[in-house]
Amino acid sequence: HAAVAALPGSAHPGRPLVVDLCCGCGALGLAVARRAAVDLHAADADPVATVCAAENLAGVGTVHTGDLFAALPTGLRGRVDVLVANTPYVPSGAIGSMPPEARDHEPRTALDGGRDGLDPARRVAAGAGEWLAPGGALLIETGTAQAPVLAEVFGGHGLVAHIGHDQDRDATWVEGRAAP
Repeated sequence: HAAVAALPGSAHPGRPLVVDLCCGCGALGLAVARRAAVDLHAADADPVATVCAAENLAGVGTVHTGDLFAALPTGLRGRVDVLVANTPYVPSGAIGSMPPEARDHEPRTALDGGRDGLDPARRVAAGAGEWLAPGGALLIETGTAQAPVLAEVFGGHGLVAHIGHDQDRDATWVEGRAAP
């Protein structure tokens, strides 16, 4: 719901451009596309995930395989209205203590966020500026304890950061806005 709320208003010409990075099966992008008319692009480094995402997003969006922004068509640079990313955010040292259904059945690359869990999110925040449209938004799901650190990272890359939390879903994210 936060990504839909971040879409530009009715004064925006055309359909908003949404990118779902680290898309996995495409669930975030699909959720946005079901609630709003958007041009959707989704990308993941895992080719197994992008096959699944392509099936789920058939007729709804375009799926790309590759590492973060390198997977995207260069023509999207500077045009993305909303960029969502469900980057891996489990600290490397905590993966062993995760429930078996997660740690034993998910690819490690979908879980491992590095030393403090924020390495992939830092990479997305660092590259977002050249892809976001003026006033565009970046939203990254993260752990509640990690959110203040990630908000600082966003600020360091020129994004105005806001931390959001949905009590019903027990979900925390950081939203960063590019300058208008």
